[in-house]
Amino acid sequence: MIPSPPQGVWEIGPFPLRAYALWIILGIVIAVWWGEKRWVARGGRAGVVLDTALWAIPFGLVGGRIYHVATDWYRYFGEGRNPIDALKIWDGGLGIWGAVAFGALGAYIGLRQQGIRALGALGDSIAPGIVLAQGIGRLGNYFNQELYGRETDVPWALEIYQRYDEAYGYSETIGRSTGQVLATVHPTFLYELLWNVLVAITLVVIDRRFRLGHGRLFALYVALYCFGRFWVELLRSDAATEVFGLRINTIVSLVVMIAALLYFWRARRGREDPSELRAPRDPVDESVEDGPTDAPPLAGR
Repeated sequence: MIPSPPQGVWEIGPFPLRAYALWIILGIVIAVWWGEKRWVARGGRAGVVLDTALWAIPFGLVGGRIYHVATDWYRYFGEGRNPIDALKIWDGGLGIWGAVAFGALGAYIGLRQQGIRALGALGDSIAPGIVLAQGIGRLGNYFNQELYGRETDVPWALEIYQRYDEAYGYSETIGRSTGQVLATVHPTFLYELLWNVLVAITLVVIDRRFRLGHGRLFALYVALYCFGRFWVELLRSDAATEVFGLRINTIVSLVVMIAALLYFWRARRGREDPSELRAPRDPVDESVEDGPTDAPPLAGR
């Protein structure tokens, strides 16, 4: 059995240190760092990914929260609910599709501010890092004891503990563990984490072999992620909005996967010329060659 962490928040003086936020931040840092390396390897100017992230990350966080609140509205509105809780992003609750959609809008604005129009190339550069960051972020759900699957007795089942907090009383997500096991469940956070790591490796291998461009690698990331998320959602047992008897994220995963595959099939083949990744005012680096995309140790280098 896999034990759950005894708590997800540590009080350091007046400041709460939240594991969920720490894992999200770590994932973002890795995604930006890796995306920068891949962008430069494609011929782009150093610093572009970081400057663009200053737009994309806030947009993505807002979009992710909007999607979560819109699809799980009953958690925040109605009798006995506090709508202010919808603003408490630090307590968890980000929808990946809202984050990607709004993050892409922020990235588009950030690139235009720098005089660059290669949104597709940026997406291809950051795609492996984004899906890896999503996997890292799932560790936050592990510490929060949330988004787990149905009860099971498999050897790798996750133990969900009762927690207690002086202000909130007994719960599963708030306070410290009492040691009492409430259930043993499928660790869907772990399933998705492992799938995301596999997708990141797959994207790097495919990109080095086929030299994808014009947003096609990003579309492949979306399709592969949705494929895994579809099956993970079928194992989940937590409360969720349902449409036609299915969890809404199951339906969204299928629809978005089909849309991504259509884009992958119809989009322009080949990879952008390095000159397309630079603004007119950027200096031309003649030493840059459009060689294989740089990859961290994750891809075997």
